[in-house]
Amino acid sequence: MPIVVRVAVKPTSSIAKPQQTVSLETMESATLEVKGRHDTCIVPRAVVVVEAMMAIVLCDLALRAGLMPRVMK
Repeated sequence: MPIVVRVAVKPTSSIAKPQQTVSLETMESATLEVKGRHDTCIVPRAVVVVEAMMAIVLCDLALRAGLMPRVMK
């Protein structure tokens, strides 16, 4: 039987002040300004964190239910 999990992730905050960076296309100094609250790469990171947390919770549940032997006391 599959385990169905619903996850809610709040938007990550972005740094609102201008930052100095380098344009890789022109190799010149540039200014980066982010408007709004978003991080384009949060989804791949969130999936890994949710999977790891689910594994911890399921192992904890199995230990508490006596389905797995304890290796440390």
